[in-house]
Order: sequence, then structure tokens, then C-alpha cells
Amino acid sequence: MKIFSIPSTLLETHEYQGQGYQHLINSPLWRVALMNYTPDQLPDQITEFQRHDETDEVFVLLQGHCILFLGEGGDEVTRIFAQNMLPFTLYNIKKGVWHSHTFSPDAKLLVVENADTSPANSPRLQLSLEQRKEIAELARRLWEAYG
Repeated sequence: MKIFSIPSTLLETHEYQGQGYQHLINSPLWRVALMNYTPDQLPDQITEFQRHDETDEVFVLLQGHCILFLGEGGDEVTRIFAQNMLPFTLYNIKKGVWHSHTFSPDAKLLVVENADTSPANSPRLQLSLEQRKEIAELARRLWEAYG
């Protein structure tokens, strides 16, 4: 049996081992990225939330641990929720929802979003000192419960 290389016009493969976010596949309508641990996403380092004004965003935990933080409210965050992610479960953060996340050092997330998601349509909001303390406490309690 003769083995042939598959042409890139038929199949692309991508991987990413660095820190942070790296988009890997782009189409005219959507993009797929991997997001890995960065020290600035430790609970006591989270200083802001982000939202996407024109699209939902999907996260899938591939390995490690990740907590999603979601902020209720319009121009300001009035209430913070935390969700310990389960592996291989799709988490769809709805358009216009403030969010951030914290990772374990071995974490890998798959991210799917609109191709035109950018800083121009994804505002950021600085968190108050009280909100930052709340995030750190929520993460501590969830990670303790996780084991």
C-alpha cells in the first residue's frame, strides 16, 4: 500500500502550545481559536471584563480547569456569577454578556466566535476593587470544591 501526503486543499491541521489566545482557523463568518493559560488570568490578576456586542462566543474546556466569570448588567456589572467548566461541554456566552475566566496552568480551551470579533465591537470594563475581591473568593471556593 502506498501512503500519500494529503494535500492542504483537502485538510488543514493546526495546534497551539503558547500562552493565551491564538486564532487558528478563519472562515468568512466564524473563527476557531485555542486559548491556553496565562498568568494574568489568575483570579487575583483579573481586573476587567469583556463583552462581545455582535456575537455569542463558545468555549469548550479540552483539558485542565477553567472557571467562567459572568457579569450581569448593561454599562456596569451589577452581579457576578461563576461557572466551573466541565470538559467537552459547550458553554455559549450570549452576545452582550460581560465575562472573563481563570485557568489552571495545564488548561486548554477551544473558542468559536464570529470572524469579525475585534476590540472595536468587544468593549472592556474595569472592575472595582470589591468586584476583584469577589472574583478571587468565588474562584477559591470553586477550586476548593473541585478538589
